[in-house]
Amino acid sequence: MGNSTLNRKIIVAVTGASGAVYALKLLERLRSLPELPAEVAVIFTGNAGEIMLYETGAGFTPAGNERLWENNDFNAPFASGSSSYDTMIICPASMGMVGRIAHGVSDDLITRAADVMLKERRRLILVPRETPYSLIHITNMKLLTEAGAIICPATPSFYSRPQTIDELVMTVIDRVLSLAGFAIDTFRWNENGDING
Repeated sequence: MGNSTLNRKIIVAVTGASGAVYALKLLERLRSLPELPAEVAVIFTGNAGEIMLYETGAGFTPAGNERLWENNDFNAPFASGSSSYDTMIICPASMGMVGRIAHGVSDDLITRAADVMLKERRRLILVPRETPYSLIHITNMKLLTEAGAIICPATPSFYSRPQTIDELVMTVIDRVLSLAGFAIDTFRWNENGDING
């Protein structure tokens, strides 16, 4: 795939799990990349937009290379393995969504697109925001990991000494984008030369 993101097409799916700020900051960060992906397809579950507005006071309006798709629109190109979308990020990922994908229940566009990512051996990154995990949750995440997905819980890090909620949230978002193969300028443990400072 190389380092260039110019020809990449990615999918960002947002569920109604708490943690809408992660989705908002992910989309903002994608807009600020030095090299923008060719296309960012965005999908919201039925209540995800309401949760985002409630938790953050902001909604989502597509801009630039973004296109918003309805979650029941199976005419979206990435509902097929013949499409050229290479990465899907579900952020935040509800445990209901995790469970449906883990068990192959493709009853909406998000679950179908995730199924395509798995069957075509492409990147599927799920960002669950749940605590604690039940054994059912853990088993579903194990199934997805075995199928090739990456589970990246919305667990902030503190190495960079974040001072604000936004900075704390970005420790997760930068990790997600690194896992997605984007070259981003971010704090990396023991690579910044100031760990012992």
